[in-house]
Amino acid sequence: MKYASGTLGRVFVLKFDNGDAVLETLADFAKKQRLKAATIIFLGALKKGKLVTGPKKPVVPPEPSQVDFDGGWETMGIGTIFTNALGPQIHIHSAMGKKRKTLTGCLRKGSGVFLVIEAVVFELKGVKATKDLDPATGLNLLKIL
Repeated sequence: MKYASGTLGRVFVLKFDNGDAVLETLADFAKKQRLKAATIIFLGALKKGKLVTGPKKPVVPPEPSQVDFDGGWETMGIGTIFTNALGPQIHIHSAMGKKRKTLTGCLRKGSGVFLVIEAVVFELKGVKATKDLDPATGLNLLKIL
């Protein structure tokens, strides 16, 4: 295990609107605010999108098992933002429910808000970390500097 220490910086309250693409909107926000490291918690609803619900088989490199969803799902989640040379790298896991069904996984680009998502972003100051592509796994993994 590796770790980094830091302090809390700015705290932001965000309201995503109906139709906003969660990851893309959050990346634009992170760029505008020049966030280098942060965490996010949120709740609301997603209209449609994609989740990675784990690997198809537990091998390295993993082949993701992806699920498409639509029709409006209640959701809550938590994630991280670490910036590298390519910009904000966002990793969000979300639990979603609709009627008696539940999905949990890693949110993917193009996932859109249904009505509203409320979020709180906590900036992490002094944390020396980034996310970069790991050649062994093919994943964009956290790197403590």
